[in-house]
Amino acid sequence: MIYDAIVIGLGGMGSAALFHLARRGARVLGLEQFDIAHDRGSSHGQSRIIRLAYAEHPDYVPLLRRAYELWRELEALAHEKLLVVTGGIDAGAADSAIVEGSLASCAIHDIPYELLDAYTLNQRFPGYRLPSDMMGVYQCDAGFLLPEACVAAYVAAACARDADVRTHEKVMSWHVEDDEVLVITDRARHRARRLVITAGPWSRQLVPMLERLAIPERQVMLWTQPLSRQLFAVDRFPVFNMEAREGRFYGFPVDASGGFKIGKYNHRREEVADPDSMDRECRAEDETVLREGISRYFPEADGPTLAMKTCLFTNSPDEHFIIDRLPAAKHVAIAAGFSGHGFKFCSVVGEILAELALDGAASLGIDLFRLDRSALRGLSAA
Repeated sequence: MIYDAIVIGLGGMGSAALFHLARRGARVLGLEQFDIAHDRGSSHGQSRIIRLAYAEHPDYVPLLRRAYELWRELEALAHEKLLVVTGGIDAGAADSAIVEGSLASCAIHDIPYELLDAYTLNQRFPGYRLPSDMMGVYQCDAGFLLPEACVAAYVAAACARDADVRTHEKVMSWHVEDDEVLVITDRARHRARRLVITAGPWSRQLVPMLERLAIPERQVMLWTQPLSRQLFAVDRFPVFNMEAREGRFYGFPVDASGGFKIGKYNHRREEVADPDSMDRECRAEDETVLREGISRYFPEADGPTLAMKTCLFTNSPDEHFIIDRLPAAKHVAIAAGFSGHGFKFCSVVGEILAELALDGAASLGIDLFRLDRSALRGLSAA
């Protein structure tokens, strides 16, 4: 059989791409080396932030608006709650990149927001204890997604549209033959007219030009039992993205585990990791890094540890995504380098990848994510 498209990797991005390809009537195969919604990559951990006031760059906002639409659509298809709105805080000093960037995106795209000084923010949301030299941009549409449920829902919806899915099948290699792509796994050989690679931290193993463009990094997430649980309830505690003197923290209200969740970008100063051999044990040093943020900024959450889990970021040099077709193989579309802020975009990235594979171009602007952008020039291993 010759498929219209094969998708390698069925995490957040790949599951969405599989669905959007199948939805458009493509005969599509999805290949996953682990279970659906596994905990080996970047699409697990019970919650992922979604936010509209986007400090990273204003060009993300049109994609976010479409992402919200598509997540709500998936909820309707799955008859399941997948996106929980809590409001969100982007916090930092007045001149921090997070505050300035968030305000810029709001101004350019006419996003409603409130700018709160530390005293006002702490009074309104008493789970926070920001010092007087910080402030926060509050945006009411922010919240969190349930990542494992989202992945499972997209795969189920794709299968309902006749997609083929193979789990526990590892891709060993691929190459272009004439006008087709041959994918060789540890079980079989598959042919397709188009290939979509969404392999997360394994992407650089499958696409040599990504060797220095998509670098896996070990991260740790911590859940605590709050001392004052009511302060961290979903209806009282907005998700946060915070640039503090100790680093950049992010976190969530109490979830189904009963815990307050916190993480930190570049957790222990950029621990570059091999996804096949990474240390997946959580250690005292990991907890210390995260407790520093809790004790200073969220002291009423500084209760006993409920859980710690590792995950992986896959970082690009400028921390913007890589979404493109390969210059030497236009049959192949890739999505990689999501740099710890990608999951919220899975719904729309899946749609974009289907367009790149089937149409050769995307309907939304993705120039920021091209392989030929200036920040990536000279780093390609190809």
